[in-house]
Amino acid sequence: MWTQVVGKTLLASPSQNHWWHTALRVSARGLATPFPILAGERSFEVELDLVEHLLWVRSDRRTIFTPLGPRTVRSFYREYLELVRAVGGEAHLWTRPVEVPDPVDFDRDEVHRDYDPVAANRFFAVLLRCQDVFRGLADSFLGKQSPVQFWWGSFDLATSRFSGRRAPERPGADRITREGYSHELVAFGFWPGGALPGGASVDEPLFYAYAAPEPEGFSRAVVGPNGARYDERLHEFVLPYQTVRCAPDPVAALREFCEGTYRAGAALGKWDRDVLERR
Repeated sequence: MWTQVVGKTLLASPSQNHWWHTALRVSARGLATPFPILAGERSFEVELDLVEHLLWVRSDRRTIFTPLGPRTVRSFYREYLELVRAVGGEAHLWTRPVEVPDPVDFDRDEVHRDYDPVAANRFFAVLLRCQDVFRGLADSFLGKQSPVQFWWGSFDLATSRFSGRRAPERPGADRITREGYSHELVAFGFWPGGALPGGASVDEPLFYAYAAPEPEGFSRAVVGPNGARYDERLHEFVLPYQTVRCAPDPVAALREFCEGTYRAGAALGKWDRDVLERR
C-alpha cells in the first residue's frame, strides 16, 4: 500500500507511452520515484529506503524523512502528504488502491498495518539482483525496450521488448490496458505472488514471461531451464524463484528463461529479428 501511495503521486507527471511515467525504480537502497516531480516552482523526489527503513522526501529546498515501521495505511498516507508539503511540494492523490481485492481507500485504511523490516530488506535484495539480470538482457536487443520498472499496482519488477508494430486492441480493454498493450511485446518479470482475479492466488514467488498478443503455438513452445512451464491461468510462462535460487548458476538460468521465451514469441509472431537483434 505504501508503494501505491508513492506511485500515485506520479500520475500527475507528464505522460509517457505505456504508462512508463507511473512506475517506480529500484534504487541503491529501495524503491524510488524515477525522476524529480515538478510541483509549481519546486521539484521533489521520494524514496522508500528498505535498508535503514526510512521514507525520504527530498526537494531542491530541503530533505526530510520518517521511520518505516508497523503503522496503518491511513497514518502513513497522512504523514506522507505532510512531508511532501513540508519540502514545498504538492500531491493530490486518488485514494483508492488498484489491482488488489477488496480495496480500502488510503485515508480510511486502518486494516493494513504490518511492516516486517527483515522481509522488506530481503525483498529489496531480490529486486536488486533481478534488476541486474534484466538490465543485462538489454544489450542483445536493438529495438524499442522499456527500462526495468517496478509496477506498484501488480507489485512486480518487469521489462519489455517491442516488435515495432502496433497490436490489435484487446477485447474489453480499458484506458490502462489499451495504452499499455498498444504495441506487440514480449515481457519478463519477477512477482512475489499474490491474488488473481476470481479469487485464486499464487502462493510462491516466480519469474514470468509472456507475449502480447500471444501468437499461435506460443503456449506449446519448449522453454528452459528445467522447471519452466506455461501456466494456463496466467497465460504466461513461469519459473519458480526457488528453482533459480537453487540453480548452480542462477543468472544463467534466468537468462535462459527470458531469452527462450523471447525467441519463441518473436519467431512465432514473425518479428523482424535481423533488424531487432544484435549479431
